[in-house]
Parts: sequence; C-alpha cells; structure tokens
Amino acid sequence: MKIATWNINGVKARIDTALAWIKEASPDIACLQEIKSVDEGFPTSAFEDLGYNVATHGQKGFNGVALLSKLPFDEVNRGLPGDDADEHARFIEGVFSVESGALRVVSLYLPNGNPIDTPKFSYKLAWMERLRVWAAERLAFEEPLVLAGDYNVIAEPRDAKDPSLWVNDALYQPETRKAFRAIETLGLTDALRATTDEDGLYTFWDYQAGAFQKNNGIRIDHLLLSPQAADRLVSVGIDKHVRGWDKPSDHVPVHVELRI
Repeated sequence: MKIATWNINGVKARIDTALAWIKEASPDIACLQEIKSVDEGFPTSAFEDLGYNVATHGQKGFNGVALLSKLPFDEVNRGLPGDDADEHARFIEGVFSVESGALRVVSLYLPNGNPIDTPKFSYKLAWMERLRVWAAERLAFEEPLVLAGDYNVIAEPRDAKDPSLWVNDALYQPETRKAFRAIETLGLTDALRATTDEDGLYTFWDYQAGAFQKNNGIRIDHLLLSPQAADRLVSVGIDKHVRGWDKPSDHVPVHVELRI
C-alpha cells in the first residue's frame, strides 16, 4: 500500500498538477495539506472520477487538510483534540479496514509558528503538545498508524541545505525540535530516516532566489509510523520532480510503501 503526503499550497490553484500527480503516482491514500478551501468548495468530483473517496476538513482562504483514499472510510475524525477554541483546520484522521484489522492515517498541517516572539510560536508548541497527547492515546491501540503531513519542523541540521539560514525561524528552534523528538520518542519512526542517512533530501524549496535550482531546500514534510506500521515499511520516496512542473507547490509529495 502506498501512502503519500503533500502540502499542495492551494488545491484550486494546483488542481491540474494534483490530478497529474495522482495519475502518475497512484497512491492508495493521499494526505493533502494547505488546501485553502472550504469543504463545499473542494474539487471532490475531480478526484472521485479517478477512483478516490474524499474527506476534507477545510477553511476559507488558508489551512485545510484532506484525505483521498481508494479504500472506503470506516471513520473520519476532524480537528485535533485538546483546545475547543482552536478553529484552525489542520488535522484529519481516517480509519480504514485492512486484512490485519484497522489502519489509521492522519493528514496534519502543523502551525508555522513565525515570528518566534509572538503568540504564533506559543500556539505551535501547544499544538505539538496536543499532538503528542493524541498520538500516545492512539498508539495504545497497537494498530498501524501513519502521521503524515507538513510538520513545519526541521528536525536535524542535515534536513536543511544551510541550517544557519534558519536559526531565527520557528521551524528550527530548539523548542520546536525538542517537541518533535518528544512525539517521536513515544515509539514513532521517521519513515525516511529509517531507510536512508543520505544528506540533501528535501521536501520544500522557496519560490525565491532560485532555491530549487540550487537545491537550497529543507525537509519539513514527514511520515511518522507506529511500530505496527514501521514493521511493514518497504520503501520511502520523495517526488522531487513535481517541483519542476508548471505552477508547482513549494512542497513536493513524499510517500511510503507498506506491506498492508
């Protein structure tokens, strides 16, 4: 089974790119972030025509996450628990029936957190703590779980072409990386780092200053796997070539293959 994640940076602006990638990559489940669309405005039928079931948690103009699945949804949960006042559409969980039982897949769009001297950074850290609590509860089910999305976290120096450019950025703050490690140490596996120690593997390149052409990127799109999912890990890939297509997102898709 192929499970992919992609911050699409506006589904309406990238619909042609999205459909082209879906046809090429044919993921069994695709997790989209930053769809920038309300639920009723999402181009559901375009993906249904390609054989996908669609679940969204949208918001007008920004944020928004979605799940596209060849499998039917047994359950869909929208919104990260822990703060009833949080209206940001950043989290959606799908539950699917597979031969081994239940498979849980999350599409998440973690807050950016900049500038770091504002409440936006505090919101980022609080959101990460809510995610840690939620993940601990789900891990107790001992099921294959994939937490996929744009984490807005540069976890290690090798996840940036030039780490010095990010020392004052919320994505690379010590508190951010510590919070990410706290989530990982629950027993989650960074799928990419489980398969390679190679440097220069990035998922985001800014639109400015020829960043993509210079490979001046960062790796902030991650798939974290529960032990039951990690045991089934076959491969991980980054669809870097999509960044060179017309009207690209500044992120590219990342995918895992699991024996499910």
